Amino acid sequence: MKAHDGMYIDGAWRPAASGETIDVVNPVDEQVIDRVPAGTAADIDTAVRAARAALPGWAATPPAERAARLGALRDVLVARKDEIAETVTAELGSPLAFSQAVHASVPIAVAGSYAELAATHAFEEKVGNSTVHQEPIGVVGAITPWNYPLHQIVAKVAPALAAGCTVVLKPAEDTPLTAQLFAEAVDEAGIPAGVFNLVTGLGPIAGQALAEHPGVDLVSFTGSTAVGRRIGATAGAAIKKVALELGGKSANVILPSADLARAVNVGVANVMSNSGQTCSAWTRMLVHRDQYDEAVQLAATAAAKYGDRIGPVVNAKQRARVRSYIEKGVAEGARLVAGGPEHPSPQGYFIAPTVFADVTPDMTIAQEEIFGPVLSVLRYDDEDDAVRIANGTVYGLAGAVWAGEEAEAVAFARRLETGQVDINGGRFNPRAPFGGYKQSGVGRELGAHGLSEYLQTKSLQF
Repeated sequence: MKAHDGMYIDGAWRPAASGETIDVVNPVDEQVIDRVPAGTAADIDTAVRAARAALPGWAATPPAERAARLGALRDVLVARKDEIAETVTAELGSPLAFSQAVHASVPIAVAGSYAELAATHAFEEKVGNSTVHQEPIGVVGAITPWNYPLHQIVAKVAPALAAGCTVVLKPAEDTPLTAQLFAEAVDEAGIPAGVFNLVTGLGPIAGQALAEHPGVDLVSFTGSTAVGRRIGATAGAAIKKVALELGGKSANVILPSADLARAVNVGVANVMSNSGQTCSAWTRMLVHRDQYDEAVQLAATAAAKYGDRIGPVVNAKQRARVRSYIEKGVAEGARLVAGGPEHPSPQGYFIAPTVFADVTPDMTIAQEEIFGPVLSVLRYDDEDDAVRIANGTVYGLAGAVWAGEEAEAVAFARRLETGQVDINGGRFNPRAPFGGYKQSGVGRELGAHGLSEYLQTKSLQF
């Protein structure tokens, strides 16, 4: 799509407050493909004012009508699915097949789930002599990342609109075209003016202004733990609610009774998916000492198959970051069995699919989020040792457990300090809550739990 040269505010594309722009770069060939406006605090203020003005009317709109508008939005996304996939591929570098299967399809499923929830959720209940109302929290400031550009937008905007909130979105500066396409879809779906507003811009300028704005009642942010910490501090000073979906260093625990080959192959695929740019990726593979050497060989063989099947990382800065972690892994004594820090392509922000063996739990690559196609394989002695290693980071976002019997895997999963665990390759569920323990975040997204983040409660006593 061709970029708009303005902001989508109060139901129309409006000129930006300044003439500054942001280059949109294709990570595959490093070429500028378009430019979008660089929003300022003035643009954020205009958008927030529009959202506040639209709030009373949208909050009073019957849930069935809100559900109908969300259903219409889902239908527009379905109709524009190919364009969505092509846009994500152009600005993120994702292979087109993956953009079609994941980047375009998952947001459609999430939007559909909130259209249904808006129509069926009990916004009022009787509790003894009280009537308990759930009401929209107000104006939502949504700040989204680049790794799943449309999914992250829909996972915030759809429940907010279902709840009766209005929204100002500040998307990642690397993937603004997908956000503009979403704004077009909102307009086409007939969602009233001011209910959804879009300001493109840089995080330290537009994002910070949105988080600090006194007219915003809730800040919903997905991104790094470091930035989430700053947003939490800003919101805390104003006693403002936050929903934070942050980093991860998820463990993929393979118990001795598991199908080792399947567990390793699926685990490698999970890490390489989206070029490793997934906060919930199982970047630590934990294998029993007796099966370790076989697992390492299986992982190295599997990773080699992804050399020409994954796209680049998003930009030069991210490529340098991932390479620095690979170099640090080697320096700290881990053994490279696949990939490495060398450039696999003369152009583009590519990183070779990389697997480390002989990784110990205290190594940097086993503790910090890399956000690239890098897997660490660790040994454990027994289940207690595996639990200690799996829980031994500041993160707790996701994970996986493999065992011969489901009950064995479930028993182990209950011991993990993490918000989501896949059992023997369990499938993604857009209605199940997603979010983390510890420094992986605050709150939940998706499903009814995600809807509740945008609601506040009032009790009427009789």
